[in-house]
Amino acid sequence: MQMYKKTILALAAFLMVAVIAIAILPSIVFAESYVTPAGDVAWENMKYIKNVMIWFMLMLVAFLMIFIKKYEWGVALAVLLSAAGSFVVYLAIKQFLLPGSMEEAWNQDIMLMAVICAITVVIAIGCFLGKVKMWQYFLIGILFAPVFIIVEWFMFGIGDIDGGLYTIFGFNASDAGGSMLVHMCAAYFGIGCAIGIREKRAFNEPMYTTTHSVSFVWLASMLLWVLWPCFVTALLPPDQVFWGMMVCYMGGMGSIISAWIVCTAVQKKVNPLIYTYAMLAGPVAIGAPLVYIGPWVAIVIGIIAGAISALSFIFLHPKFCKAIGALDVMGVHNLHGVGGWFGAIVAVVIIATGVDVLADPLTNLVAAIGVFVISIVFGIVMGLILKLTRGNYPDENMFSDDVDFIKNEEPV
Repeated sequence: MQMYKKTILALAAFLMVAVIAIAILPSIVFAESYVTPAGDVAWENMKYIKNVMIWFMLMLVAFLMIFIKKYEWGVALAVLLSAAGSFVVYLAIKQFLLPGSMEEAWNQDIMLMAVICAITVVIAIGCFLGKVKMWQYFLIGILFAPVFIIVEWFMFGIGDIDGGLYTIFGFNASDAGGSMLVHMCAAYFGIGCAIGIREKRAFNEPMYTTTHSVSFVWLASMLLWVLWPCFVTALLPPDQVFWGMMVCYMGGMGSIISAWIVCTAVQKKVNPLIYTYAMLAGPVAIGAPLVYIGPWVAIVIGIIAGAISALSFIFLHPKFCKAIGALDVMGVHNLHGVGGWFGAIVAVVIIATGVDVLADPLTNLVAAIGVFVISIVFGIVMGLILKLTRGNYPDENMFSDDVDFIKNEEPV
């Protein structure tokens, strides 16, 4: 009963804020205030398609994490709540707190960045899924959006505001496909949250699966692989999109092959919960060097990334979790953390060859270190907030969504 009272109070507060906002900001209700000039109609239409495809990818991330038998519905709802919170708050910050006109706040590029912010926090919650109460995922989304904007500002600047890296080095980071902005930020913010929550009981969870639940993981992984070029080329200029797509697919081919080889060589059989994640390591790592490499370099990067990720799942994961004193539930670090670092380092090496006079290897190295520090520090703070606001959390609620849903299943 207490939980329902809290839910009703939260809903009432949310509605009150919305009503007040509409009252004091009348321009919100007039759609004509936000008509954006079309520019190149064909290119605007392409951005629209990418917007929808990245939302599709975000929803697929839920299915990629839906393998725990007693927490499948919980994962789906957690993804929706965290994505909604981060998406709305990101747009609100860009419109009301940062310089620029209201019209400039509503265009395809801003919408793309908002959904990229949302998919980043969705990846991050994979580190601590099942350890907090459902309403807290909405809180996580709300509080993550400003963290993402800080990382974005640090790497690239915001609008007319120079970024931290540009102020220091005179260069922005080179990370066209988000190896650092998305994958490293997600991994280390999520790891920071897990450290802050520090839920030791999670280590005792057997995480039983079913063929049905793991089949969803297979489907999600394969569809994510297909859609990944939409993500890494989201903000590229038109003349670089095809090249980015080709490079991304070649990197993905490499990790498909090497992850399978490592899994079968080390464990004799394929563990689908390792393979379906590690096969995406190529597209993760390809993000930072995306615009600097050709297809055959990309496949080599993908091969190395897939092997590193699979080996991280098999060997690094238990040692890493023990070292930080927290369970990385979905192994986010083994794909997004390790893959992001590898992509960032590859970009530093390639930029050091002088391939782009507008990029600087030291800037990119500092960018990777900075993203790691910013993300994990804010993640730990977020984890402590979650722990303080979680209240009583019985053992039977750990990795179980029974408390959140009406179920009518046939008794076993």
